[in-house]
Amino acid sequence: MQHDEFIGRVQARAQLPSRGAAERACRATLETLGERVPEGLADNLASQLPYEIGENLRRTEVYDGVGTGEGFGRDEFIRRVADRAGVDGLEAAQLARVVLEVTDEATSGLIMNVVRESLPSDLRTLVTAGTRHSTG
Repeated sequence: MQHDEFIGRVQARAQLPSRGAAERACRATLETLGERVPEGLADNLASQLPYEIGENLRRTEVYDGVGTGEGFGRDEFIRRVADRAGVDGLEAAQLARVVLEVTDEATSGLIMNVVRESLPSDLRTLVTAGTRHSTG
């Protein structure tokens, strides 16, 4: 999947008013995901996405300088996405689900299953909704 198609799908599914809003949603979600999953997994996922989008997974030092593999759950994930995207928590949850769904569609193999399994159960719900390759 190319960059423009990825952003277009996010914009259409999330019913966003502009491509810029879709870009912000992608950046906010994937930067936060990059902080939550182990660095190697973030790199593997990033390598399957359009370059500009995948790079968001590698920007892990942006939030409080902590880095990758942080142990936080759904509420903190949504809070960070909301802060980065400039939206409220309900909209942030919806945006994250859409971005992760499109991310799943843009990748091959079982990478999103590995991502889902690396997350705590309360956070998996954001990834599971769109995961094509779900095993259970």
